[in-house]
Order: sequence, then C-alpha cells, then structure tokens
Amino acid sequence: MTSRPDRYAVIGHPVAHSLSPRIHTLFAQQTGEALEYTAIDVPPERLVHDVRDFFADGGRGLNVTVPHKQAAMSLADELSARARRAGAINTLAMDAASGRLEGDTTDGVGLVIDLTGNLGVPIGQRRVLLVGAGGAARGVIEPLLACAPGELVIANRTVERAAQLAREWSADGPVRAASLDLPDEQAPFDLIIQATAAGLAGEMPLLPVRSVGSATVCYDMTYGREESPFLRWARRAGATRCHMGLGMLVEQAAESFRLWRGVRPHTAPVLAALRASGQR
Repeated sequence: MTSRPDRYAVIGHPVAHSLSPRIHTLFAQQTGEALEYTAIDVPPERLVHDVRDFFADGGRGLNVTVPHKQAAMSLADELSARARRAGAINTLAMDAASGRLEGDTTDGVGLVIDLTGNLGVPIGQRRVLLVGAGGAARGVIEPLLACAPGELVIANRTVERAAQLAREWSADGPVRAASLDLPDEQAPFDLIIQATAAGLAGEMPLLPVRSVGSATVCYDMTYGREESPFLRWARRAGATRCHMGLGMLVEQAAESFRLWRGVRPHTAPVLAALRASGQR
C-alpha cells in the first residue's frame, strides 16, 4: 500500500484566493519533499474544532492567515520567542516525537529578507515609517528593529495603539508612535511600509504627501494582480520605488517550509513563476 504524503494546509476565512498551495507545491517539487498542501476555509467559530481535527487526522503543519493569527496562539502547546512577542502566529507544526503543537511566526523574517535580500533596500540607519498597529505590524517590529534603523515610527489612526507598540519594543531600538497625519515630520522617510487592513480592503491610509520623497521606498505588505491604492498614491506623491508584498509572502512561506521539513527552498524561481502569472 502506498503511504499518504505528509499533509499541510493554510487556514483562513476567506482563503480561496491564497497563493500558498501553489507556493508550497513548487517548494516540494524543487526540494523533492513528498507532501500535499491545500487551503481550508475555517470560520472563526470552527477554528478550535477544525485545527484539532486536522492534526488528529495526521496533519503535519498549518499556515495561519487572516483572521486567525492571534486566536490560533491558544492552540499551540509551545510558542517561539518571536511569536510570543508578536502576539500572533502564522505557522503551526506538529512535533512527531512529542506530539506537541508548536506555534511560530515567519512574517517578519519574510519581510526583512524580501526588503534587504530580494529588493536591495537597506534598513540600517534609515528612517522607517510603519503604517498600522494591528497584528500585521506587530509581527514585523522586532525584525525591523534588529536591522538597526535610525528610527522606526509607528503611525496609526488610533495613536494610543501605536504608542503601546512603541512602549513594548522601546528596549529594542529607537521606536516611537505618531498619528497618521504625522504632525512632527517635515522630511520624507527612507522607507514606508503599509501594514494596515486598509490594504486588504482596497483603501488607502491617509498619510501626508510630505512623508514621501523621490528616494523613498514604499512597500505594501499585501499582494495581488493590481497595484494597491497605497502604492498608486505613493507614485503620485513622487516615490520612484514601489513594491507589493509578493516577495514577503514567498519568503515567509519558505521559512515555514524550513521549520516543517528542515530544508529552505530557493525562492527566486518561485517568485519568477508567480510574477509570470501576473502576481505582484
């Protein structure tokens, strides 16, 4: 009897649009790993039931996407240090030896690798603006500060949420909070990262045009076939380098694959294949 390949999946709600099954299938083909990877739509009220059923039926690992990244933390028996700090996970892995479920987050690693490795965007000693104070922003603050920026400003519609994040990470580097209108900022930033839910809804956070200069790199953590409203605005504001988050998606997936299988696939050919199909 032929044994069933190891099973992995991404869970979210909705999740039919996810590129993760294609990405991990390409990773498996490249590395010779025998696995199958699917997408499972899990409404919030079924999260606990469906996750437990998946692993009880022999599942080996899950990627976790919106809206479950924070709620799924309670399902893990162990959390990585970076997941505890971020207050969210995007990866669950079943340890075959102990039977314990391990939770981790690879989003921040994926963002930094895409920026510094794939795109050649320096972070060290640069002024960085992170737009948003929700789960997406939380997951990338520690890796960004580890790159030693000159300053990290967290801007959010509700300033107190940004201020709370700044307090949590104050020992990691120069980080402070601001409102979206950035009243104290006159010079443009070197790097602006859009991490709000506005990107998912096709909306644009209300930033002042003066935050963008011709040398500013603008990055939207969302991905899709069309340029986001934020990047269209950034181009009109004068930015010459604008990038969407496809590279972050692939790099965080590669880190999850490494956690599950012990090998990190090459991401360049997978990115090329996705871009050839119109993704950005």
